[in-house]
Amino acid sequence: MIAVVRPDAWNFPLFLHVGGAMALVASLVMALYAIRIARTRGDQPAAQFAFRVLWRFTLPAFIVMRVGAEWIASKEHLENSNDAWVGIGFSVADGGLLLLIIGLVLTGLMARRAKRGASVAGATPLSAAAVLSGLLIAAYLVAVWAMTTKPT
Repeated sequence: MIAVVRPDAWNFPLFLHVGGAMALVASLVMALYAIRIARTRGDQPAAQFAFRVLWRFTLPAFIVMRVGAEWIASKEHLENSNDAWVGIGFSVADGGLLLLIIGLVLTGLMARRAKRGASVAGATPLSAAAVLSGLLIAAYLVAVWAMTTKPT
């Protein structure tokens, strides 16, 4: 019922935020699957695909989600809010960027190693990138829960 009384000026920033968040989680799932394949098979295409997904889709989706979050927060005057759901969202987003960058660097190093012809099967950096991607997915699902249920 709240969506009915929301001003029309909030629709586009909210669309950017939600669309970016959906693209972010979907691309992370795709990258995690590619990392898993690269770890088990050790082949070059899977390692490079995992890096490209993180670089070309996940990072831009994060930027769109974060810009949309700031925009809608300013529209709703939530910048200094003490609501738990706003704090959870911003904390997960800010901490998630650091984990995303670390995962991006690790998969980039493994993609470079695979391009030189070395096998990346069972590589520790890929295992760490898989763990980071899994943690990010779990954290973003918590943020999605917080945004939808709005706990106080």
